Amino acid sequence: MKELSSAQIRQMYLDFFAQKGHDIMQSAPLVPQDDPTLLWINSGVATMKKYFDGSVVPKNHRMTSSQKSIRTNDIENVGRTARHHTLFEMLGNFSIGDYFKKEAINWAWELLTSEEWFALDPEKLYITVYPKDTDAKKIWLEAGVKEDHIYEDEDNFWDIGEGPSGPDSEIFYDRGQAMNNVAEDDPENYPGGENERYLEIWNIVFSQFNHKPDGTYEELPHKNIDTGMGLERVVSVFQNAKTNFETDLFMPLIKETEKLSGKYHYGQDSEKDISFKVIADHARAVTFAIGDGALPSNEGRGYVIRRLIRRAVMHGQKLGIDHAFLYKLVPIVGQIMESAYPEILEQAEYIEKVIRMEEDRFNETLKDGVALLDDLIAQTKAAGQTELAGAGVFKLYDTYGFPYELTLEYASDNGLGVDKAGFDAEMEKQRQRARNARSSAKSMGVQNGLLTDITTSSEYVGYSELSALGTVEDIILADELVDEAAADTTVQVIFDKTPFYAEMGGQVADKGLVKDEAGNVVAEVMDVQHAPNGQNMHTLKLRQELVKGKTYNLEVNREFHNKVKKNHTATHLLDQALRDVLGEHTHQAGSLVEPTYLRFDFTNLGAVTDEQLQQVEDIVNDKIWANLPVETVVTDLESAQKMGAIALFGDKYGDTVRVVKAGDYSMEFCGGNHVDNTNELGLFKIVSESGVGAGVRRIEAVTSKEAFEFLEQRNDLLQETAAEMKVVQLKEVPRKVEALQAQIKELEQQKQALEAKFASQQAQDIFKDIVEANGHTLIAAKVNVSGMDQLRQLADQWKEKNLSEVLVLATAPAKDKVNLIVAVSDAGVKAGIKAGDLIKEIAPLVGGGGGGRPNLAQAGGKNPAGITDALAQAKVWLENK
Repeated sequence: MKELSSAQIRQMYLDFFAQKGHDIMQSAPLVPQDDPTLLWINSGVATMKKYFDGSVVPKNHRMTSSQKSIRTNDIENVGRTARHHTLFEMLGNFSIGDYFKKEAINWAWELLTSEEWFALDPEKLYITVYPKDTDAKKIWLEAGVKEDHIYEDEDNFWDIGEGPSGPDSEIFYDRGQAMNNVAEDDPENYPGGENERYLEIWNIVFSQFNHKPDGTYEELPHKNIDTGMGLERVVSVFQNAKTNFETDLFMPLIKETEKLSGKYHYGQDSEKDISFKVIADHARAVTFAIGDGALPSNEGRGYVIRRLIRRAVMHGQKLGIDHAFLYKLVPIVGQIMESAYPEILEQAEYIEKVIRMEEDRFNETLKDGVALLDDLIAQTKAAGQTELAGAGVFKLYDTYGFPYELTLEYASDNGLGVDKAGFDAEMEKQRQRARNARSSAKSMGVQNGLLTDITTSSEYVGYSELSALGTVEDIILADELVDEAAADTTVQVIFDKTPFYAEMGGQVADKGLVKDEAGNVVAEVMDVQHAPNGQNMHTLKLRQELVKGKTYNLEVNREFHNKVKKNHTATHLLDQALRDVLGEHTHQAGSLVEPTYLRFDFTNLGAVTDEQLQQVEDIVNDKIWANLPVETVVTDLESAQKMGAIALFGDKYGDTVRVVKAGDYSMEFCGGNHVDNTNELGLFKIVSESGVGAGVRRIEAVTSKEAFEFLEQRNDLLQETAAEMKVVQLKEVPRKVEALQAQIKELEQQKQALEAKFASQQAQDIFKDIVEANGHTLIAAKVNVSGMDQLRQLADQWKEKNLSEVLVLATAPAKDKVNLIVAVSDAGVKAGIKAGDLIKEIAPLVGGGGGGRPNLAQAGGKNPAGITDALAQAKVWLENK
């Protein structure tokens, strides 16, 4: 058997069917395009549905592909079996009303057994057919399959209900009894049985019937072929791997995980091996999913990504990895798959960032959650019970962010079940009550009995006062209540009265100073958060001693506070303007109100156009210049709802609520600080708009002084541009740019014409230099052209003149850039010369890589000094062919 890498197997498959007249289709993104029936692309044929159902007619009725796919319906089996994966690649060849059984079967046998291709031993290949499909059996026999290697199986019929259906043939490879998991005389020890000896590597579906609504079948007027060969499976055959994981598709990831663990090694402990496999599998899946535009979230495909990341993190914990690590595997995934998916390495930095953020978010709570889960398991076992209590499992979900599925899996590892009914009951209770405990735990970053027991009252007066006298009620130092604290310490303090706003609803906390009676600064207010019982808890950096029971003057930083107020009011205006422009379907999905800018996240199915953004900006500025009064109404919840006030974030509200109105334009529930009149904002300017998640967009904007400075910077840039263009009037800049663009286009056309002429002149010389190698003719030369386009033009000229069997051209358009092209004539291809093979041989000599079809291949590199060696090696390769 040949020793082949996964990249070679993938390319050989595609090259084989390209020779049979198939178009090589690029792997489609994992996120389905215009197919709402699928969460993910889950097979090769999923991208071909439009051709199979006739809604789109392909330009070539023969197609082949290596399609990346995701399936998560049995995610719990990943790592526990030899061949379950979330991400996998499906090699396939498809015929849309073109060839049928004879060609499909003969080509499959040729690819698998021919010495030129996979060269598998025919004695180790077994075929299954549908009992009534006598045509298929006959064709397999004619192709060279022995009769005792063909099995009839009633399950060999592909049918998913109404629509195309038909019999299929599965191809199995005999890996030998040494690879088996059942005895040789076991009834399941046959091709198609439950065993590890006979591995299914390919399935060919003969789509010949139409399954009608009444349950009957009729012959399709145009019969189709749909095949699927799992790359991971067939690689395990060529690399003699017991499972798919011991191949070059996974082992580099497993080896890197060993380094990250520093504690465990693959192959030494079966339980730890599961974790290595899960991490390797999930690293591939989330890398490709994020690269194709999906992002972690709480629903749909975003939840799948979140679940996979969290599951990998959990298994990392089992290997002793207690820090963010999964993102470090992204470059390894990219390197493994680079030949087919170079975009992964190109996007690696972005993908790493997304995964790292998600890991960090989960790791913040994971350590405590695992400890709690271990305690729950121990208590359950000690009590002689077989299920984890629903209330305990819900606490893991609610407080520590554990998905229910992870707890279920962790419990299963320990031989326990989960009380699902009890979990569901707790979830229903949660929907009926405010989530105060969870909110305070998040905002404080600390949640313990000490804070929970503090019930001292504290009044917030910051809506009307920015300085106030406040008496120290509680001082917390190093997680203990104290009566006094010395200078140069950091403490948390509750005053009986405070003008300092505690961070909430996106508005940042106030900053300021605490002073004594004489006006001396006692402390800086670094942060203010809500304590578990709702009081404003101040984090103070002490300059002097602070004493419980003593009264101090609390002074908010007015400039900071006033800037925040302006941006908070602007946020309300922006929210309403977005609803006006985009529609009521959009709603706030998060916000941040800082003194120098505001950030607003909102739901929207697609990007916001420039025209829509301009509309939104114009509306907000119009409301600012309309001098709308900003009023606050404190009322009961029912009255506020009747007023039409907008509730945000799905928050829970008490009987008394605060509603902020900007004239008759905006009205929202809000506990934050606002200006008295919209004219205080002065000016509003959108700085950026972008996507931050599945269906979530983000706007960043500035107001007042910052908006003016932003426009000033833009004006300065325009002035500089005008000066560079030697334009006196700024309004003339656009017309000058248009003229320059036209001039550039004209010059570019002239340049291309000159390059083509120069290339043709060079061709006259290089095309004369024909050498012989092993009975083949070769032209190999370095040319001075600007890049691959010109090389292709020269290759076209060579092909028209039929000057030699092989053409190899190289150019170095820059000091660290090389372009290579290899072309092979039809006669050369028939003689067994493949451009793709030759390019792979010589490209490394210029520090690069590439590939292509048998008659044309190209490559890039970074080492121009290697061009001479590459051209010489082309001749050597032909001589040894």
